[in-house]
Amino acid sequence: MSDYTTNNAGIPVESDEHSLTVGADGPILLQDHYVIEKMAQFNRERVPERVVHAKGSGAYGVFEVTNDVSQFTCADLFQPGKRTEMLARFSTVAGEQGSPDTWRDPRGFALKFYTRHGNYDLVGNNTPVFFVRDTIKFQDFIRSQKRQIGSGLRDHDMQWDFWTLSPESAHQVTWLMGDRGIPSSYRHMNGYGSHTYMWVNAAGEKFWIKYHFHTDQGIGFLTQQDADRLAGEDADYHRRDLWQAIERGEHPTWTLKVQVMPFDDAPDYRFNPFDLTKVWPHGDYPEIEVGRMTLNKNPDDFFVHIEQAAFEPSNLVPGIAPSPDKMLLGRLFSYPDTHRYRIGPNYAQLPPNRPQAPVHSYAKDGPMRYVSPNVARPYAPNSYGGPAADPTRAPVTGWTVEDSEMVRHAYTLRREDDDFGQPGTMVRQVLDDAARDRLVGNISGHLLDGVSGPVLERAVQYWRNVDKALGDRVAASVAPD
Repeated sequence: MSDYTTNNAGIPVESDEHSLTVGADGPILLQDHYVIEKMAQFNRERVPERVVHAKGSGAYGVFEVTNDVSQFTCADLFQPGKRTEMLARFSTVAGEQGSPDTWRDPRGFALKFYTRHGNYDLVGNNTPVFFVRDTIKFQDFIRSQKRQIGSGLRDHDMQWDFWTLSPESAHQVTWLMGDRGIPSSYRHMNGYGSHTYMWVNAAGEKFWIKYHFHTDQGIGFLTQQDADRLAGEDADYHRRDLWQAIERGEHPTWTLKVQVMPFDDAPDYRFNPFDLTKVWPHGDYPEIEVGRMTLNKNPDDFFVHIEQAAFEPSNLVPGIAPSPDKMLLGRLFSYPDTHRYRIGPNYAQLPPNRPQAPVHSYAKDGPMRYVSPNVARPYAPNSYGGPAADPTRAPVTGWTVEDSEMVRHAYTLRREDDDFGQPGTMVRQVLDDAARDRLVGNISGHLLDGVSGPVLERAVQYWRNVDKALGDRVAASVAPD
């Protein structure tokens, strides 16, 4: 016999098809509590979508350490031989829930590691840099990539207006308009922590690091033409690819490598190492292998495990700390705050966010809470027993800044601190002729789609600042016939 239908309280229901009425053609009765429950539940099925990274997909997996990096960090998940269960979510940035996976956009690369010292979240992108370097500009940037107030339409003029008035965006826009602006699948893209983080070893020595997750499937990209076609044929192209690959047993993997900068190198480095619009040249700080990430389990309920997954850079375990990166410091507040709004103040008790480490917290009450704090008195300190803070176990909270005053100012300029140098080097030395041709085509196609004359002029100069030859080619491509 198959299972019988019940309501949400487990009480058997009389019918799946017919509501309770007065006679066959009479009005529905208020006492049909099951019909009311179904309608009321349906009306509340949706939670607000993420303001950023709304459309995405994900899977569970495992991270395994393959190299000894304990000289740089005491973080449990990075110790030799360690195997840590994890969750990954990939996403677009600007699109809404139903938007096509193949729009030109950066891709989110968010990871949650269930360590024995609590959850460690690494929230990055498929690019090593970002559009802005100060968190005060983040909201403005996102609004310029979203929809117009009046028409509700996406607008290239808004995008280029913001980009060309924000020269620090040049490096990321070069990535976005290049081949990696549209990956062929989530399995065929790299992931980066993007920010600079601090690692601390067991002796208390500090290091600055950057994370690089290299896809073992190889980098793949879509041309603009193929991406446009797929947007119409299958809006869930990337979501479908990840799900089906894991179902087939083709578990995607990524190799984690880090760049390590000695702590004392930062003050005199040739550009600001905490600037999110910059990469560290590998010649200065070569990559060191750490381990391998494998995704091997699809969620059994997409909403429960992926839509309700909450990643936050403030989840930092012992051995890992933030850096003076102004974007990172803003995200430490912004991410948990948006989770409290979107899925409630007790979001950490939901299945994908629940730590595997024991929780000893004085947090209590609030909507949808179902786990008791299990303390005699819900405050600290108290004389009735309960957990007590132990500074020897706690993560390092950050770096020490001496002899500094509070200011509102850009980063202190270094000898190679400019906005166009690194993207120019990327164009001239990293891209080949074919990639440069595609870059010019992608930029020109984007600019010719509704960008106004004054903004178009700034955009041409923007690309000439990146590389004179590239800018001249863009100018020729967008010039009126």
